[in-house]
Amino acid sequence: MIPGWPGETPPPQARNVDEVRQVLAIPECPCSGSLYFMYRDLARTDQDRAWLSAQTVRYDVTEIPPLTLCGEYVKTKGHYHPPAPSGVHYPEVYEVLTGEAHYLLQNGDISDVVLIFAREGEKVIIPPGYGHVTINASTRKLLMANLVSCKFSSDYQMYEGRHGAAYYMMVGEQIVKNPHYPSVPPLRTGQPSHSTILGIEEGVTLYHLVEKRVDLSFLNHPERYTRIFKTLLAG
Repeated sequence: MIPGWPGETPPPQARNVDEVRQVLAIPECPCSGSLYFMYRDLARTDQDRAWLSAQTVRYDVTEIPPLTLCGEYVKTKGHYHPPAPSGVHYPEVYEVLTGEAHYLLQNGDISDVVLIFAREGEKVIIPPGYGHVTINASTRKLLMANLVSCKFSSDYQMYEGRHGAAYYMMVGEQIVKNPHYPSVPPLRTGQPSHSTILGIEEGVTLYHLVEKRVDLSFLNHPERYTRIFKTLLAG
């Protein structure tokens, strides 16, 4: 159940341990069952759904209960986005609805790895070219929403091939390098992001952008906003 959501939500898609075992710090961890739940392609009204469809954009909600797996905090599997027809990779934007999240971002050649901590109401824009993992390192359930283009399928190959992201977050928020990467840069920290040009503002929910019919073209045409994206993770 999504707090404040009108009526019934469709059944979520569950991601179980075996589906993410390959990216765990300890793949042989003797655990089983569901890890997190994904509510895909949500809309509050038929009018909102029609508008989202016309924008070729999807609104999702993901629920991640507080769990640990052999000393590692529960996390999403991790994925990259492919390039749009322009050659610039598709972005994405997240919002923490309840709880708190760590977003671990890394670019394609692993020359930059960034950890962003976000609390309830804060948003994180995943810029083009960055893969990302979401970690729930708290004792509370994490609910997060996202807006993303419907024009692509996520690419999990890097994370599967390298057994996860460049770093693992273990209990106590201990950061451990993934030994399956030939080399990784020092982990740096970033901040939750907003951009009035993109419509991502403090105090305004992602779903408010749907209700107010805000232009979401940056999700499908990232080449028009490259200057903005380059500032999001600037050190």
